[in-house]
Amino acid sequence: MTPQATFTLRGRNPDVLTCIANLSNDEVFTPPELAQRMLDAVAQAWADDHHGANLWADKTVRFLDPCTKSGVFLREITSRLTDGLAQEFPNLQERVNHILTQQVFGIGITRLTSLLARRSVYCSKRANGPHSIVTASGSEAGNIWFERTEHTWAQGKCTFCGASQAALDRGEGLETHAYAFIHTHDIKARLTELFGAPMQFDVVIGNPPYQLDDGGYGTSAAPIYQLFVQNALNLEPRYAVFVTPSRWMAGGKGLDSYRAKMLADKRLRSIVDYPKLYEGFPGVKIRGGVSYFLWDREHHGPCSFQTIWDGQPTGPAMSRHLDTFDVLVRRNEAVSILEKIRLRKEKTLDARVSSQKPFGLRTFFHGKPESKRLKDPVKLFGSQKITWVERSDVPSNVAWIDKWKVLMTRVQGTSAAIETKFLSKPIVAEPGTACTETYLVAGVFETETEAHNYASYLRTRFVRFLVSLRKSTQDAPRGVYAFVPDVPLDQEWTDAKLYQRYGLGPEEIAFIESQVAAHDGELFDDSELSEAGEE
Repeated sequence: MTPQATFTLRGRNPDVLTCIANLSNDEVFTPPELAQRMLDAVAQAWADDHHGANLWADKTVRFLDPCTKSGVFLREITSRLTDGLAQEFPNLQERVNHILTQQVFGIGITRLTSLLARRSVYCSKRANGPHSIVTASGSEAGNIWFERTEHTWAQGKCTFCGASQAALDRGEGLETHAYAFIHTHDIKARLTELFGAPMQFDVVIGNPPYQLDDGGYGTSAAPIYQLFVQNALNLEPRYAVFVTPSRWMAGGKGLDSYRAKMLADKRLRSIVDYPKLYEGFPGVKIRGGVSYFLWDREHHGPCSFQTIWDGQPTGPAMSRHLDTFDVLVRRNEAVSILEKIRLRKEKTLDARVSSQKPFGLRTFFHGKPESKRLKDPVKLFGSQKITWVERSDVPSNVAWIDKWKVLMTRVQGTSAAIETKFLSKPIVAEPGTACTETYLVAGVFETETEAHNYASYLRTRFVRFLVSLRKSTQDAPRGVYAFVPDVPLDQEWTDAKLYQRYGLGPEEIAFIESQVAAHDGELFDDSELSEAGEE
C-alpha cells in the first residue's frame, strides 16, 4: 500500500480556487490572495477598535457573503476562525460545528455557484452529507442559501434590477439572474425569511455580480454591483468590505447617484485601488481596474486611500475627504495639483465642449464621396473618412459650420494594460465643416489662431493628465474635461508655461509626466482621414 502523502506536501499544489475560470463577465471569481487582503483589513480594523482583540477568536461574530460564487471568502473566514477559536473550543468537531452553524453565512447567486461555495466550505455539496466537515447541519444547504428567485416585471423591466424581460423571462431550466439579495424592498426582513430568524451581521463581505447578464455586452450592460453594496449597508453591519470595478469613482452608466452617496458617506474608512488592468484580477479585463473598500458603521471622518501598482503601493496612504471633488480622484499625488488649479477659480472646458452628436448626425451617417453636384456642400468628418453633405442635411448647430472648430474623438484608448495618451490628437476643422458623433466639438472659434492655440493646449500633458483623472474607460465625453481650466487663447500653451501658471512643483511635474506620454508629431492632418476613406 502506498503511504498517504504528508500534509506538508499540500503546499506544492495550487489552490483550486485560483484555477477555475470565470463563468461570465458578471460572475468574476475573487482570487484567494485578494480575499485574504480584504479579510486582513477587517481584522486590523477590528483590532484597532477593540483594544487589540483578535477578530478570529470571537465566537459571537457573524459573517455574511451575500453574493457568494466560489466560496472563497467563507472558506477563508472559516479557516481563520478554526485557528482563532482553538482555545474556546478545544474539540475540533465542536469548533467547526459552531463556526459553520452560528457564524458563517452565504447567499449563492446561481445554483451552480451555490454548489461550488458549499463544496469549498463544507467539503461537500450537501452540508448534511456524509462527507461534510460539519455534523450539526440540519439541511443540505446549511448556511449557504440558494433558491430560484424571479424578477418582478413592469413595462418590460425588472423593478428591482432593471433586467430586460425579453432577455431573462425564461424557463425553469435556465438561470434567471434575479439575485435574491437585491430583489427586495426590505433587506432585513428578506434575510429573516432566508435564514429563519432575525439576523444581525457584524461583517458583510463580497464580490458582487458586476452587470446584468442579459445580452448587454460590455460597457452597454447596466451595472448592478451598487445595488448589492447599498443593501449590504442597509443591513447596518459593524463592517462591510466589497471589491467592485472602480468605474464608479468617476463614471459608469447609471452610477451618478451611487457615486454621490459613496463620496458623501463619512463611514468609508479605507479604499485600496488597483487601477492597472489585470492587476486586481489577473487575466480578467475590467476597464478602469478594481478596488475594495472598508465601510465602518462607527467611523465618521476622512477615508484612507491607497493605490496599488505592480503589487506595490504608489506611496503612503492618504487620509482625505472623498467629497472634495464631484468624482473620486484615484491618485493621491493629483490632489495637490487640483487644489492649486482651483485656487484661480477659472471656468472649465466641460462648458465649452459639445455634447454627443454635436451636429445631430449618428456615427454610421456618411455623405457623398465628393462635393460635386452638391448645391451647398459641407465637408463632413466621420468615422475613418471624410465625405460631403448638403448644408440643409445638417440637423443641429448649423451656425457652427462656418466657424473654426477643434474636433476630438469621443472614444480614445487602447487594449493595453496601461493608457498613456488619454485623448486623441485634436483636429482643427476650417469653416464649411461638420462632423458625426464620432467626434465632439471641443471648441468653436472666430479665428484660425484661436483654434490652433486651443488645439495645442489640448495636446499638452497637463490637459491630458487632468482628463485622465475623470476618464475611467475608452469613452471621453464632455464630462472628462471638467477639471481642465479654460485658459485665455491669446498664446500657444506649452506644458512649461502651464506648470508655471499654476505653481506646480518638481514632484508634481514629474508625476504628471510619468503618467502621460507626449503626443508625437504635428497636429492631426485631415488628409489621413481622406486616405483612410479611399482604401
